Amino acid sequence: MPDSQNNLLIFDLDGTLIDSQIDLANSVNAMRAHMNMGPLDHKIVFSYVGNGAPTLVRRALGPAASEDDNALALRFFLTYYREHMLDHTLLYPGVRDALDRLHDSGVPLAILTNKPVRFSIGIIHGLGLDSHFFRIYGGNSFEQKKPDPIGIESLLGERPTPRDRTIMVGDSSVDILTARNAKVVACGVNWGFQPEMFVAAPPDLRIDDLGELATRVLA
Repeated sequence: MPDSQNNLLIFDLDGTLIDSQIDLANSVNAMRAHMNMGPLDHKIVFSYVGNGAPTLVRRALGPAASEDDNALALRFFLTYYREHMLDHTLLYPGVRDALDRLHDSGVPLAILTNKPVRFSIGIIHGLGLDSHFFRIYGGNSFEQKKPDPIGIESLLGERPTPRDRTIMVGDSSVDILTARNAKVVACGVNWGFQPEMFVAAPPDLRIDDLGELATRVLA
């Protein structure tokens, strides 16, 4: 039998474990309406996700927005999103079953996302997955966000694991570059917001279903 606890799986959140596209897009467009701007196409909003809420807001407002506008819009966005972040958000197909298998087998699981940490914890709680993750780190947990490796390094400090058995799982080049910077295994998911970015930052492996990764780790 493999030593399941001698692995560490670190997951991105949006576009990897959860499909939060509609709630994010609705919150961005509510913010733009608050700033007397018209709505953006949802696909445009999705392309702005991945580098944290301040960057999402700046991109959604555009280069003409002042710093005061960005600050005002960010406050509105965070307040609105906190109230609506579970209106439509759900786990991708197969995610709950795969996480159950990994957790039940004793594999340490963590989340490293650029979403604000309190929202990330709230979503995981709302989806009933609190017990599965020993740690959830967000975009404001450290001074630097992904792709800086500080989050992975902190998790490795908490759960010492060989780097070749530590896997960063995500849907964008930000996650792959984070893995590269930490010298751990990069796993890309073929669903989510930005898998086309893997062309520029190819992962070590790609999966069509999280169950594939669970089977690989538990084999």
